[in-house]
Amino acid sequence: MPFAIAHRLQGRLHYAWIVAALTFLTLLVVAGIRATPSVLIVPLEHAFGWRRDQITLAVSIGLCLFGLMGPFAAAAMQRFGVRSTMIIALLLLACAMGGSAFVTSPLGLILTWGVLAGIGTGTMAMVLGVTIVTRWFEARRGTVLGLLTASTATGQLLFLPVLAWVVGYADWRVVVCIVAVAALALIPLVALLLPERPADIGLPRYGAAVADPAVGASANNPIVEAFRALGIAARTRTFWLLFATFFICGLSTNGLIGTHLIAYCADNGIPEVQAAGMLAAMGVFDIVGTTASGWLSDRFDSRRLLFVYYGLRGLSLLYLPYSDFSFYGLGLFTMFYGLDWIATVPPTVRLTAERFGSARGPVIYGWIGAGHQLGAATAAFGAGVLRVQTNRYVEAFLLAGLMCGIAALLALLIPRHHAEPVLQPVAA
Repeated sequence: MPFAIAHRLQGRLHYAWIVAALTFLTLLVVAGIRATPSVLIVPLEHAFGWRRDQITLAVSIGLCLFGLMGPFAAAAMQRFGVRSTMIIALLLLACAMGGSAFVTSPLGLILTWGVLAGIGTGTMAMVLGVTIVTRWFEARRGTVLGLLTASTATGQLLFLPVLAWVVGYADWRVVVCIVAVAALALIPLVALLLPERPADIGLPRYGAAVADPAVGASANNPIVEAFRALGIAARTRTFWLLFATFFICGLSTNGLIGTHLIAYCADNGIPEVQAAGMLAAMGVFDIVGTTASGWLSDRFDSRRLLFVYYGLRGLSLLYLPYSDFSFYGLGLFTMFYGLDWIATVPPTVRLTAERFGSARGPVIYGWIGAGHQLGAATAAFGAGVLRVQTNRYVEAFLLAGLMCGIAALLALLIPRHHAEPVLQPVAA
């Protein structure tokens, strides 16, 4: 089927854009699944009487696995293929979300939201976009990656208000069933429309003059390849600086805002549907900000872009506790933070590709992405503990704002291109 579609589109639209659109849709659903727990924290407290730190422990484990799976997922895509890896991950997500409807204890939540959902989302979200862009695009890589990264915001834009509305009028179990069905619906689309590489349907990468030679699946063990790439990257200062900045990125986005903002608003008398709408509005601004960041990363020094992004994010987090949670105060935060939410991803990916090459780059980016999710897991659990101990979130947001200031300074310490020995590429 992909070959027939590519033939019909010849001269009008490169099939790479079909692949990018399907990837965007998949990442959108994954983002909706990852955002689901933020809508259900308060309903689970009311339904079972669980403490907030018990619930966020499951979220924290899921975020941790989401990051740790990245390098192994990238290696698995080289060994078993992108299509097969995506199908297995979508099945895991459907089982995780559907299974969570039957949990009766925090342990059940850890097994579903934590372990299964963490593995399923981690297999795709952090490295799938990088792998697709590397394989299918020679030109406009930064722009396309910005669009794929923006799918996270779009997922929140579409899912959060709907799920919050469902929670208000139906049992919380209906919410997890909705996202489980969404994951299942993607499987036939991926199976039918996603070739492994452009060469499989007789095309060059978008923007390339000639088609790449056919490449077979890697015979290497994906676990061994993931650790081999880590061993190479860990000998460079660039890797650890990118890892540290991305740790703070995850801490200040998925872990804090993505997990706790709705609950923080509820503490200040703002209904869940309205708070979810604010997150959705952030998604609108983030689509603009992340897409623009991809365009900028093709043209300007990525290190300086990261300095600006982390600095502005830190200021917005320091501002939120003193916004009085008024309509105008939250509106200003929504716009300011939303433009910056995931804008750090395109410059980070570009720096990774420049320093480590296109062959090992996706796997090494997987390890850097693991830092992102370790930071997210730290904030998801840590902010829950602070809320239980102090009965407020103020300290968590102030600490996150200060950490973003540190990340801005670390970004300027990343060596310029070729400041370190260039790593030799490996055969695909």
